[in-house]
Amino acid sequence: MERNDLRYDCYVQILKEELVPAMGCTEPIALAYAAAKARELLGELPEKVVLQVSGSIIKNVKSVIVPGTNHWKGLEAAAAAGIIAGHAERELEVLSEVDDEERSAMSRYLDQVDITVEHIEEGHIFDIIVTEYAGEHYSKVRIADHHTEIVLLEKDGKVLYQKNVADGTGTDGGAAQTADRSLLTVEGIWDFANTCDLSDVEAVLDRQIRYNTAIAEEGLKGDYGANIGKVLLKSNGSDVRTRARAYAAAGSDARMNGCELPVIINSGSGNQGMTCSLPLIVYAEELGASREQLLRALIISNLISIHEKTGIGTLSAYCGAVSAGAGAGAGVAYLLGGDYQAIIHTVVNALAIVSGIICDGAKASCAAKIASSVDAGILGYEMYCCGQEFKAGDGIVMKGIEATIDSIGRLGKDGMRQTNDEIISLMIGE
Repeated sequence: MERNDLRYDCYVQILKEELVPAMGCTEPIALAYAAAKARELLGELPEKVVLQVSGSIIKNVKSVIVPGTNHWKGLEAAAAAGIIAGHAERELEVLSEVDDEERSAMSRYLDQVDITVEHIEEGHIFDIIVTEYAGEHYSKVRIADHHTEIVLLEKDGKVLYQKNVADGTGTDGGAAQTADRSLLTVEGIWDFANTCDLSDVEAVLDRQIRYNTAIAEEGLKGDYGANIGKVLLKSNGSDVRTRARAYAAAGSDARMNGCELPVIINSGSGNQGMTCSLPLIVYAEELGASREQLLRALIISNLISIHEKTGIGTLSAYCGAVSAGAGAGAGVAYLLGGDYQAIIHTVVNALAIVSGIICDGAKASCAAKIASSVDAGILGYEMYCCGQEFKAGDGIVMKGIEATIDSIGRLGKDGMRQTNDEIISLMIGE
């Protein structure tokens, strides 16, 4: 792909926009960010807090530990952490500088202040509205559709900033500065990965390698959740395939269960960011692959995962690890010498194997789902190497890679909408 190709700068920008650091599960962190921003706007400690959130936010915050706290879970804990210790300017690292005194203050605040949670559905699967009150004053912050996408700032009845969430325009006349994901195709990704100047993307990819390796190693050393990474190694040995699954799972073990190390996310998810990258890092070390080969493999994995997830949306009943596992399979295939045909068949095969995995919120079992999705990605490549494939007409497999990805997007976004509603009802006891 030539530099003057419209897609070139777009693909570079997508990687820079997507591969950003976050500490903790991104949904409670987004809530903490909104709460910190509202506290900043209010200018004083709120005496009352109202959290209005969509069902998918409830689902993804309810059961996961909020980093920087005393291993607390839930929406109230995330809001309190943001109000007491949050640094809004850090966005998804809003809770990266919490000290013991602030933890004690959080505990007192939760005991003394009324934090109310309301389930709302206003047409946005990802929707957070935080309203904070102090005396006769109040502040309101709304985040919609994306984890750091503030669409409303309001104080004491005056709208300070508002963005039309339908078309991306705001009262300041600006528009959302995001690269066009519709330009992604697997063929374009393959071309870009093989020809791009790595100096354009190596900084974000190097950071992904460092951050995600560090949290995976911590997950294997510590005691986090169900310790899926350790279980895999203890039960299956230490061959490269097992280690690839174990490292990805261990990163999730740690992240879902209170580890305060940051990760580099993909498609708004740390779990997906780790699934896209850690299996490739393990395989590259085993194979003695060059740094260039690893970086190009990471381009394939990350961009294919983003491409798959674009049609599904940020949150869904469709487990994001499935998309990332298929992307990881494609990256592993590249490292093992696979060509373009190997890549597309790996992705299709992987999606056909595990597309039934549901997302029932962020929690310890995510690590096991990641391990299964990585395994499916690797199996998808092994099938291709053995001359086997799932073909058009085999369930949701369509004719061609792009049609299959489109079908997955339709399944995850539209077909599983009612499933998502039912999962939320089960989780909150409605």
